[in-house]
Amino acid sequence: MTAAAIHAAAKATKTDAAFQQCVMPGCGATYDIAEVRTSCDACGSLLDISYDWDRLPAPRSLRDFEAKWARRNEPLERSGVWRFRELLPFAPDEKIVTIGEGQTPLHPSPGVSDYVGMDAGRLMLQYEGMNPSGSFKDNGMTAAFTHAHLIGAKRAACASTGNTSASLALYCGMSRLMQAVIFIGSGKISYGKLSQALDYGALTVQIAGDFDDAMMRVRQVSQQLGIYLVNSVNPFRLEGQKTIMLRVLESLGWEVPDWVVVPGGNLGNSSSFGKAFHELHKLGLIDRTPRLAVINAAGADTLYELYENRGLRWNKGQPDTKIVDSYYAELDAASERADTIASAIEINRPVNLMKCLRALECMDGVVREVTDQQILDAKARVAANGLGCEPASAASVAGAKMLREEGVIDRGERVVCVLTGHQLKDPTATVAYHSSDQNEFNRVLGSRGVSTATFANRAVQVDNDLDAIVRTIQLNS
Repeated sequence: MTAAAIHAAAKATKTDAAFQQCVMPGCGATYDIAEVRTSCDACGSLLDISYDWDRLPAPRSLRDFEAKWARRNEPLERSGVWRFRELLPFAPDEKIVTIGEGQTPLHPSPGVSDYVGMDAGRLMLQYEGMNPSGSFKDNGMTAAFTHAHLIGAKRAACASTGNTSASLALYCGMSRLMQAVIFIGSGKISYGKLSQALDYGALTVQIAGDFDDAMMRVRQVSQQLGIYLVNSVNPFRLEGQKTIMLRVLESLGWEVPDWVVVPGGNLGNSSSFGKAFHELHKLGLIDRTPRLAVINAAGADTLYELYENRGLRWNKGQPDTKIVDSYYAELDAASERADTIASAIEINRPVNLMKCLRALECMDGVVREVTDQQILDAKARVAANGLGCEPASAASVAGAKMLREEGVIDRGERVVCVLTGHQLKDPTATVAYHSSDQNEFNRVLGSRGVSTATFANRAVQVDNDLDAIVRTIQLNS
């Protein structure tokens, strides 16, 4: 379908109470919900999905959603995204595409609480690895895919470090509504994630370069060929990701936590969380907002550098973009690329930077960076307490530990760390960390400054002899 044909199809699905709006208060340009856009024509900024709540049946209380549990046999009520659709009302029910995403638990973890330095029961893990494709991306993909279906798209594309591509390919494969076109950088995707995209039948295009290069090209190709773009520059993606926080509140009996800690890559989650809490507070559904902590990997620390070291702020919608331009020029001059074992957040130019700055202002946020060593140690403690996650996920726990040590987080506060992806997304890093083969450890982790497997659980080698096996078990029990 050409760009003109997509636009014509979109205009036939106009929804008046929902609209796209420029994030910059000084601009505020609005666009029809049915248009395919990733930026504002007037100023080039990102877009929000906004709602005229006076014309919509917004819930009177968040507890109104509890009644939907009795209707879990209905697909939209079974979805952990769409059972909250009164808070993202941009599509009619018959156009929604769901595969049962968002059935993800909030787990208290005494062991991880102890590791971080929190009182027992005060730290909880929101495990998004339980989504159908194994990561949080399904929350946003169902919303973007629904919009694509709404306007009649036949192809959908993304650039990806792996999780977005797996999610898009899964939705295309299960719905049979569109073809998935995926752009990845050379050597910048784990086999666990690449195997999903290939197995689900996506057209996978590998280019020379990293995620930032792939992102630039997919935007150009999508515009030229009229392909629907589903990266988080797409404002509908963030509408679905808002519901992660709705499920957190639901699990806490609708009580607001003190902190939400999240890895920072392309900054879609942090941006969507800020939007969720801003809307809930505006609607009178909560009486306060939690604080936000966004955790970069040290090898991909753009937000940390700009926010903590160079003083970039949202500034009520008037950020000093010269700070960003200057830093990006430095990256280009040095040919500096992101490099971290946490491949899902290995991004130097986060597309949702401005929305994240807004969220940090709204939620009185902080930004930190953690090393790959800290990430893998935190990952090992999470797994030892029963929840396996990919390296990027563990940045949230490593960041919470750092903030606790700094005294920014008090040990008695209620903290939610978001685990964004499943352990099997990147098994290579896990096996190398626990390996007794020093060469394998060095090959995978040594080049990234990881010198010690602090919490390694190495396999014990033993002769194929019953007595020797029994003695080994007794010695290690």
